[in-house]
Amino acid sequence: MRKISAQLFISLDGVVEAPDQWHFPYFDDAMGAAVDTTLGTADTLLLGRRTYESFAGAWPEREAAGGEDAPFATLLGDARKIVVTHRLLPPTWRNAEVLDGGLVEAVTALKAGTGSTVWISGSVSVVRQLLAAGLLDELNLLVHPIAVRSGTRLFEEGGAPLPLRLVSGETFPSGVLNLFYAPAAEPGTATYEDARAHLPRNGD
Repeated sequence: MRKISAQLFISLDGVVEAPDQWHFPYFDDAMGAAVDTTLGTADTLLLGRRTYESFAGAWPEREAAGGEDAPFATLLGDARKIVVTHRLLPPTWRNAEVLDGGLVEAVTALKAGTGSTVWISGSVSVVRQLLAAGLLDELNLLVHPIAVRSGTRLFEEGGAPLPLRLVSGETFPSGVLNLFYAPAAEPGTATYEDARAHLPRNGD
């Protein structure tokens, strides 16, 4: 069975929209190495339409230019890219295809197959749907030390709480937190009265 993982650049106030406007000042060798061990190892990418169009508009040209990021661009080009969209989208990037059928059904079939981890980059609407369906195995958040203060946030208001379990974390020299979460069981039933037992008492 394959694992489904998602990686997002996110601000301190939860914004994931337009990271190109606030992310790059925090990109360093540590983050480059982290991305290389995730997206750089993927043989299959699952992308929302906007993320796909952004990638397809940049990475093929970078590969052709032969610069420092050309090897990573080649890895992305060689990966199978499944695009989640309801619009007519003739894929122009090699190894790209439009998702066939519903997202939940298609990802369920992907999970049941063989191969390495299926990685999602950005694609917030896809991540939300898979979290709600219980199909996302891992959520990698690269938390940037900036409050963007406007834009789409990863978690919308409303709906049931979504418990997560921190699997691992590290801090980059830039101050970015590289956090890996997995789905968790529902929180316990403890109340404030239970928490009071852990509060310091006078004189402690």
